[in-house]
Amino acid sequence: MATDYKAIKKAAQSYEQDMTRFLRDIVKFPGESCGEKEHIDRIAEEMRKVGFNRVDIDPMGNVLGYMGTGKTLIGFDAHIDTVGIGNKDNWKFDPYDGYETDTEIGGRGTSDQLGGIVSSVYGARIMKDLGLLSDKYTVLVTGTVQEEDCDGLCWQYIINEDNVRPEFVVSTEPTDGGIYRGQRGRMEIRVDVQGVSCHGSAPERGDNAIYKMADILQDIRALNNNGDTDSTQIKGLVKMLSPKYNPEWEEANFLGRGTVTTSQIFYTSPSRCAVADSCAISLDRRMTAGETWESCLDEIRALPAVQKYGDAVTVSMYEYARPSYTGLTYPIECYFPTWVLPKDHDVTKALEEAYTNLFGTERIGAAETEGLRKARPLTDKWTFSTNGVSIMGRNGIPVIGFGPGAEAQAHAPNEKTWKQDLVTCAAVYAALPSAYIK
Repeated sequence: MATDYKAIKKAAQSYEQDMTRFLRDIVKFPGESCGEKEHIDRIAEEMRKVGFNRVDIDPMGNVLGYMGTGKTLIGFDAHIDTVGIGNKDNWKFDPYDGYETDTEIGGRGTSDQLGGIVSSVYGARIMKDLGLLSDKYTVLVTGTVQEEDCDGLCWQYIINEDNVRPEFVVSTEPTDGGIYRGQRGRMEIRVDVQGVSCHGSAPERGDNAIYKMADILQDIRALNNNGDTDSTQIKGLVKMLSPKYNPEWEEANFLGRGTVTTSQIFYTSPSRCAVADSCAISLDRRMTAGETWESCLDEIRALPAVQKYGDAVTVSMYEYARPSYTGLTYPIECYFPTWVLPKDHDVTKALEEAYTNLFGTERIGAAETEGLRKARPLTDKWTFSTNGVSIMGRNGIPVIGFGPGAEAQAHAPNEKTWKQDLVTCAAVYAALPSAYIK
């Protein structure tokens, strides 16, 4: 039976007020990482209200709502934790009450990414309303926790401990009206340097760890900034865009080059009148296709200054081990792999088919956003990181991205989203399973 796209669009539009109300209800609670209980409870309430077959809250605190009873499991993921508000003086409205106009909804998390859970819950409702839930598939909508703290941790738990493994997952992070099929990865690296303290009046008696680190910092800056010519001693990360250095250079060019920057610095010293006996830094490393956690650690260890100081230097990866709001701790390395779904993958083609049958071949949006969106390709990639690092990056489950809101609104004061995006995404979500399973 042919999919009735006009009926899907009409149904999605009819739920605009319900989705607006639902989103504003969630925004009233802060819901920062490890404090999401009120968000989860409100989402579970809405899932039950609109007729999900089953609603579970797992031991980590993720909410999993199942619509339908078919064999193939298709996932829609939204992280429902938020960041803080920063300096409240930068906000023109209450971030936890927000505002509403005919076209917009304001408040912390509206774009990043509470709108995604709203559209996916109502996308599933539309599937049920229109009889689109065949015996071939079940829809799983997840509201996941701790993503802002540790991308993908929630899905490591869902896959490994809840034993839930969808055939593919739609990440509902904001995509500015586009379809996103990948993102750069990231990892958090620590470099420790040891020295020997002494009285500051005679620094030659000691071994200043800060001076050693200064040399290493210059090499790290060169790793980020340098080119990749044969004469360059420290070849820059741009080299991964070249087939000479990277078999995955085509996808690397699609995602963009990797970067590294120093984000924190620490030291120990007996006093302000002494030579520092240790120094450490944190590195934010963004990875493109073809880079792994091993390769990223090895390239730091291979830097000339690191080699120069030998055993005095340790290069390692951070670990995340913070209790969720339920009290459960699920430790994981701070490694968030790059992932990219091929442009000709069945999931990519299915989402493009669902979208174009509903809305054409260009991005759409509210009047404020439409001009900039139409200038961008329909299918693109994220700048930031998502739960896809675990779903696809660690576990090989295909991920495709389509979600309400804008990346530029994430973590910014005066965050907002657009009602049109909620409607558009709910319609596309409702149409996708039928486009995939024919």
